[in-house]
Amino acid sequence: MNQKANTTSFKEQIDTQVLSGKVARGSDTSLPVILAIHGGTYNCDYFDIPGYSLIDRAVAQGFDIVALDRPGYRESTALPDTPDMIDANAQALNAALPALIAKLGLAGRPIFVIGHSIGGAIALTLASIRAGWSLSGIAVSGVGAETPPEDADNYANLPQQYFVELPTPMKDAVMFGPEGSYAADMPQASHMANTAVPRAELIDITGEWQNRVAGIAARIDVPVHYRQAAHEKLWLTSKERVAAFADLFTASPRVDAALIENVGHCIDFHNVGAAFQKAQLDFAAGTQTA
Repeated sequence: MNQKANTTSFKEQIDTQVLSGKVARGSDTSLPVILAIHGGTYNCDYFDIPGYSLIDRAVAQGFDIVALDRPGYRESTALPDTPDMIDANAQALNAALPALIAKLGLAGRPIFVIGHSIGGAIALTLASIRAGWSLSGIAVSGVGAETPPEDADNYANLPQQYFVELPTPMKDAVMFGPEGSYAADMPQASHMANTAVPRAELIDITGEWQNRVAGIAARIDVPVHYRQAAHEKLWLTSKERVAAFADLFTASPRVDAALIENVGHCIDFHNVGAAFQKAQLDFAAGTQTA
């Protein structure tokens, strides 16, 4: 594992919203800045679990990296409750990014966005609407075009409140692949990033977002790296579905898409996590400003 990066927590006021997260500095300013966007039920510590840290690996490869707490997570301002919560997240981040990047001393650099799960859906939406900042490419995982049909009903039956908590045993069961695909310290090690999730995110990702994704993907005109887990329990997945999802990016100059065998939803936390993160970062290093 790479040496622990010198990571700083931040909390910045951008107009009417606050954004918190972590930032770490690399050594190569010719590389794009990595912006990491976590999924639902995790905060930005998802990208900084000891032994599994994308932040550490990014810095070791020379990247500056910003891992955000999305709106409603930790100290970041929650958004008004809305059915299109994924789009609302992307709109809020798009508006705040130029000022946030400037406050973190990273202005004038292209950004490469890495997003996981609901964070991947937000990353895709963000890439499709970007304004006022430069995007070199995106890498997403744990996101697709169709969830199991029972998931929408299950989430609809959650308590009618802004934040909901998913029981840790239930969460671990869907986030991880088969026994032997992850080390003995998992899933326990991941629990430091666990948190409540806005209910509206779960409703959106299992519902209307799936009707929007084809139009979103068609507007993305930067290189796309896409990985999906073979033992994915939150999305319907297969090699054919991965290929079909990749085909949605009709304006992208390059799409690198693949199904990863013997791994579950949170690919970062499995035995293949290091190789997976290196592939994302290598892809980022090869992108140019769009």
